[in-house]
Amino acid sequence: MLNEKLFRNIILIVLITGLFILAALIIRPIIIPIIFGILLTYIFYSSYEFVLSKIKNESLSALAVCIALLLIILIPLILIFKALVNQAIALYLAMQNISLATIFEGILPTFLSQSEMSATFSNSLNNLITQILTSGIQSFTNFILNLPVNLLKLFVVIFVFFFGLRDGKKVLLYLRSLSPLSSGTEKQFSKQFKDVTYSVLVGQIIIGLIQGVVAGIGYFIFGVPNALLLALLTALVGVIPLIGPWLVWVPIDAYLFATGKTGPGIGLLIYGLIVISWLDTIIRPLIVSKKTKINSAIVIIGMIGGLFVFGVLGLIIGPLVLAYILLILEIYRKSKTTKNILFEPVKK
Repeated sequence: MLNEKLFRNIILIVLITGLFILAALIIRPIIIPIIFGILLTYIFYSSYEFVLSKIKNESLSALAVCIALLLIILIPLILIFKALVNQAIALYLAMQNISLATIFEGILPTFLSQSEMSATFSNSLNNLITQILTSGIQSFTNFILNLPVNLLKLFVVIFVFFFGLRDGKKVLLYLRSLSPLSSGTEKQFSKQFKDVTYSVLVGQIIIGLIQGVVAGIGYFIFGVPNALLLALLTALVGVIPLIGPWLVWVPIDAYLFATGKTGPGIGLLIYGLIVISWLDTIIRPLIVSKKTKINSAIVIIGMIGGLFVFGVLGLIIGPLVLAYILLILEIYRKSKTTKNILFEPVKK
């Protein structure tokens, strides 16, 4: 028979486990907004510290940063919303009438453009683009239909963002008090954790979005149809390493040449090669040092896997999760080779 002390311990473990399971079930529907709020906190925390140095009030400073971010994001979205929807519909309708086979005939050599392989490839590509546009329009429709739920998720993002700015340091101190890592390992992990997060968020995401914006400026300058929507697509593709914005601007440039717009085609080609492509090789090294770079294979695998699990936000979460796991393994490996203490010894 179980003695009373063992029975109480079992009941306590069951209750604690049950509470953690219930907490996970409660948080599960809003885990993505929570993560997004935490990421925003990390990105804009330096802005909060600057505002705090001027206002000298934590709550007011956090509120000011939240309001500023909402204005910066929501006002442009509201202004371009109608144009973006109209361009998405126009591009979808245009793809129904565009013959990619004809475009290939104007670009490729005769023996390739008139082959059966060229026709098959153009039809497959046309179907793929149509499916992507259809999926995008359907996702947008679902977003509108679920607007109350999406607004509630937006509130969660802002809520986490506000308290993350205001109480972020307190939360970190509390988590460090729970950490079983030794002080040396904890400092090392904390520094590398920041480097990894900075590398993914700034080195991949921010730079990719900047490339999309720069490409969009080029589309407007050279009169590319549906430039706003294509700029958004370029920004989304730009965050993926080794692929980048060329996947969008090169076919657009080919389209300009094939439709007889030689002048804009030459202009976009020069602009793409000099400005868009070189942006990656000039700005990224200036912002992200070699020490904080992450292997491109890890980023790509993380983005693809994250996209399947978390949706669009997985492009950020996926690489971070894989990078954090590799970071923990690397710290553990170094602690073994250097015979450092990984965990704090248990005090009797």
